[in-house]
Amino acid sequence: MIVIRWVLGRIILLVDFLYRPAGIKRDAQEQAALDAETAKLSLYQFAACPFCVKVRWSMKRQSLNIETRDAKRNAQFADELIAGGGALKVPCLRIEEDSGSVTWMYESSDILAYLDQRFDLVAEPS
Repeated sequence: MIVIRWVLGRIILLVDFLYRPAGIKRDAQEQAALDAETAKLSLYQFAACPFCVKVRWSMKRQSLNIETRDAKRNAQFADELIAGGGALKVPCLRIEEDSGSVTWMYESSDILAYLDQRFDLVAEPS
């Protein structure tokens, strides 16, 4: 079972590398404003998780510079995810509001819907 997981993980990483989408080109001022909005977001993920790849591709396609935190390779990130979100489950988006409150959002489809709604992503990739 360990060998199968290892092989599947490598396949997922290869597909991620080969098919990673291009991002949207924005002018520097518009991208800087978007980067300021995404600065309070963090994606807790595993590199070879297919659902995490799905979220990372969407972030890349829309040029969202959201910090990714690998909870499998970094014990501190795993501890943060368990303490804040309540479970070691990925992907998980940590959303820090201006008020200081923090929301932990699990499920890739929910994360994608949230990002699309919050950032009103309608531009086409170049």
